[in-house]
Amino acid sequence: MELIVALGLVVLKVAFLIAILLLLPLPLTWLERKVAGHMQQRMGPMRVGWHGLLQPVADGIKLLTKEDHIPAEADRFLFKLAPILALAPPFVVFVAIPFGETVSVLGHGITLYVSNMNVALLFVFSVIGIEVYGVIFGGWASNSKYAVLGSLRTCAQMISYEIPMGFAVIGVVMLAQSMSLLEIVRAQANVWNIVYQPVGFFVFFVAGLAEAQRIPFDLAEAEGDLGAGFHTEYSGIRFAFFMVSEYAIVLLVSTLVVILFFGGWNGVLIPLPPFLWFALKVAFFIYVFIWLRFTFPRYRYDQLMAIGWKVLLPLSMANIIITGVLLGAVATP
Repeated sequence: MELIVALGLVVLKVAFLIAILLLLPLPLTWLERKVAGHMQQRMGPMRVGWHGLLQPVADGIKLLTKEDHIPAEADRFLFKLAPILALAPPFVVFVAIPFGETVSVLGHGITLYVSNMNVALLFVFSVIGIEVYGVIFGGWASNSKYAVLGSLRTCAQMISYEIPMGFAVIGVVMLAQSMSLLEIVRAQANVWNIVYQPVGFFVFFVAGLAEAQRIPFDLAEAEGDLGAGFHTEYSGIRFAFFMVSEYAIVLLVSTLVVILFFGGWNGVLIPLPPFLWFALKVAFFIYVFIWLRFTFPRYRYDQLMAIGWKVLLPLSMANIIITGVLLGAVATP
């Protein structure tokens, strides 16, 4: 009986996560348009619903009813597979993401995570790397020059920025002595890692922007020279899969930044519930993603690669060395 209850809880948690991630673009697309509007001294969506609140619903209906077009010369199998490969990894990763400790519901303790992996950080980086295949397959299978160029840019960009992104978290692992995300948060009960790892945070966040392919690092979708990049030939629900994937990665990067560098659900000064602290921090970094999109211009491709290899990679390696030296100095009697 206990096994059945445990399995039922896991199924409920997974279903809840999937529902949240699938519905996530609805509020975020509205928020993104509203933030852009206010930053640019205009109203933003106002027509569909009060202050345009129903605009995302209208967009969803449009995408669901739009013709699902496949180019005549496309590789049909890979063309259909690509959106799924782009969408699945960000969903799978959230299995290892904790949103808090155990809470009591009707006298029963329920953990705010699906799985507490002792190598959760390694699992996250391993699975999220698969997402690049969806983008590459989508561009290649479309048999379009714009889409192929976009997918090639994406391949180079994501590989280049995943390396410093992985190095940036090594300092955090050294401080916590664990790759479990729960243990990393618990290690920040008194002092958040941002105090000890400001360089690691900077590298991780900038690499996360590139990983999410958001401005100023959206070279894969640059509409000025590639039409829409790797998803130029996609329409309807398949196009929606790519968009849901992008917002899921924005949420993932924001969540990881909070867990790794900003204490997770540990609060300061104001006595708020732990989950509320966590949600407020994640919401702040999602807002930062939107803010940066409408603040910085897009980099040139050579600048994009130079930042990854000549700036972020040396910084992340220097951070590892300095962290090791300081930890060694503290440990030496």
